[in-house]
Amino acid sequence: MLRGSARVRSVLLAAAYRIGPSGCDAAVVGAVSLCGALVVQAGLVAARCGEERASGELLDEAAEMAVRVGDGFDLHRTGFGPTAVELARVTAAVELGDGSVAVARHRQAIRRGGWGVLPVEHRAAYLIDAARAFLQAGDPANAARMLLNAERLAPYEIRRRPVGREVLAEVARDPKAPAMIAELALSLGLV
Repeated sequence: MLRGSARVRSVLLAAAYRIGPSGCDAAVVGAVSLCGALVVQAGLVAARCGEERASGELLDEAAEMAVRVGDGFDLHRTGFGPTAVELARVTAAVELGDGSVAVARHRQAIRRGGWGVLPVEHRAAYLIDAARAFLQAGDPANAARMLLNAERLAPYEIRRRPVGREVLAEVARDPKAPAMIAELALSLGLV
């Protein structure tokens, strides 16, 4: 898996730097947003491989590009911008198993002005990652709240995506899970 993930990261970065020459120094915001979105994905791949330093460096690089793009000015509809990078940092912390850091970052990230301009599917998918963070931090009640918010935004993310279903099932097993979570899990055959 590690070799395959390293190859994926390498391909993402090669594509990113081809779109935005010289480390994405292109003056065109569209190229920078595409490049930045690919660098974010490479950073997340690094986090999934447990490579904290590489992940942090790539997300720092993406953050520099995001400042140039700004929130809501992504011409290619990748959702890239400063808020997206902050959300990726939360997801990276989850992938690295640091729920408490992820929860702290989450609380700041969703207050950013760019949260509302992200596509609803992006926000809902992110809220599933936030639910994972709360579970890692031992807070199933807030994990349930994240899932219910994701369900309201984009039901497909919870009902059809494997990670959404897995997190829902885990939260539903908690004896203190809200009735709505238990009902949703039951309706989907997860409990």
